[in-house]
Amino acid sequence: MTNQRPSTSVQRLARFACAARFEQISEEGREQLKLRILDSLGCALGALGADVPEMVHDQVAELGGNPLATLIGSERTAPDRAALYNGALVRYLDFNDSFLSPGETCHPSDNLAPVLAAAEYAGADGRTLLCSLAVAYQVQIRLSEQAPVRAKGFDHTTQGAYAVAAGVARALGLEPRRTSNAVAIAGTSLNALRVTRTGSLSHWKGLAYPAVAFGATNAAFLALHGITGPREVFEGNKGFSDAIAGPFELDWLQEDLEAVRRTILKRFNAEIHSQSAIEALLELRAEHRLDPARVERIELHTFQVGYDIIGGGEEGSKHEVETKEEADHSLPYLLAVALLDGQVLPEQYRSERIVAQDVQDLLRRVEIQPDAALSERFPERHSARIRLYLRDGRVLEREQHDYEGFTTRPMSWETVAAKFDRLADGRAEPKRLSRIKDSVASMDELRTKDLTGLLAPLSTTNRSEGT
Repeated sequence: MTNQRPSTSVQRLARFACAARFEQISEEGREQLKLRILDSLGCALGALGADVPEMVHDQVAELGGNPLATLIGSERTAPDRAALYNGALVRYLDFNDSFLSPGETCHPSDNLAPVLAAAEYAGADGRTLLCSLAVAYQVQIRLSEQAPVRAKGFDHTTQGAYAVAAGVARALGLEPRRTSNAVAIAGTSLNALRVTRTGSLSHWKGLAYPAVAFGATNAAFLALHGITGPREVFEGNKGFSDAIAGPFELDWLQEDLEAVRRTILKRFNAEIHSQSAIEALLELRAEHRLDPARVERIELHTFQVGYDIIGGGEEGSKHEVETKEEADHSLPYLLAVALLDGQVLPEQYRSERIVAQDVQDLLRRVEIQPDAALSERFPERHSARIRLYLRDGRVLEREQHDYEGFTTRPMSWETVAAKFDRLADGRAEPKRLSRIKDSVASMDELRTKDLTGLLAPLSTTNRSEGT
């Protein structure tokens, strides 16, 4: 009798992914997955024609690829390149969903592009698409909770490599051995640095996850063809735990497919940790019918994570704002433009708006401070205390602990559909956009190609018109 080697963490993760079935997902979980797909597609359509996704599209078009998966608003190409470009569209506006844990923040809907491409390639039905996306959500969220890497100097896309590979492998129908190889190859290869989101921000802020999606999708196809990866990628000598995350425990065989229910959607087109602060400021503005010219300065008390990432804490000053990438990760800019314009939507990131004198002057009069009491409530609460100091000596104050889109005040289908309509307006004829919404709502009764067939080409899309 031969002794069988004990299974490793990546092998158990693979067994979890391969055993996942649509029927295991609760009705609420299925609804939330559909909401995330609709929200993400709205973000993607809203980004069509923007400069950064266009540069990615130019490269994909130049290098080519077998027409096996749909590019949103365009032609077809290889699945890994569809994961890259469609992922760039979903991510560009920084308007897609988020997950918050004490040590990590991520955007699990970044997994839609690679899973969609793989499901289309495989001819999968809509239930397989939803199940595969649920697998990717579960893997990324649980690793973000149990094995955060931000404090070690690595980006949250590091855990995303495991999530993409698992979700893509499930969509392709790989068996456990090939799935474990896909996850191991991706996890070994795609460890990204947090410098992506510190200091002066570049285009890479929005492309880091699409790049991981490209690499992890490629890893799954390599595994499909028999390429193997390190079976001890998690617990081995100089593996993920040893070199990056530190020790952690996750029993993959006990995981469910419900993590999507703990993700949150964005009401405002801004970094997730700003949402409550923006809502509080806008409600003060409306309640007092406030003329922005009457405001001398703005003061915000927020939780430590929000301060560190977008308020001027450990990831650098946020008062020097010149680009979209810097603007949507700067609480001073976001609060200033919200007060001036009464909204924070894609229009607030046009170059001419970012450099305008009124917003540049006001953002320098925004003060951000961390608050220990508010920090203790995070991530169960999304707290902010805003004070507006008026030129006549009065002080207006509001404190709140969530916003529309947070787990305590979830968005309805109607609200997400309205967001989709606003972002997608003009990107296709209204009848096509309505069919996209209907297809997402009925995804469990359709095939993946029924949805992707509606995404390209989009006849009224003007590719030269940036966001």
